[in-house]
Amino acid sequence: MIYTIEFTSKAQKELGKLPKQILAKVLDKIAELSNDPRPTGHKKLTNFHIPNASDKLYRIRIGDYRVIYEIEDEVVTVTIVKVAHRKKVYE
Repeated sequence: MIYTIEFTSKAQKELGKLPKQILAKVLDKIAELSNDPRPTGHKKLTNFHIPNASDKLYRIRIGDYRVIYEIEDEVVTVTIVKVAHRKKVYE
């Protein structure tokens, strides 16, 4: 089953601010989520909330960067909520 990848407007802005070298790696990992939204090394986030996002948030690591996303299995969609450096992603 192939999942559709969607981005929030905030996540799109954050992607635009990434260095080009990092951006390529991040986009590759995000593309892989369409085949496997729960890859090895993913983590379900607890005690972390983003406004207008569900409580079912997950995280993948790409070097020093993190991608926060939610999975909607009923609609077969992965929504990228936040992309940031590990020091700033949980703020």
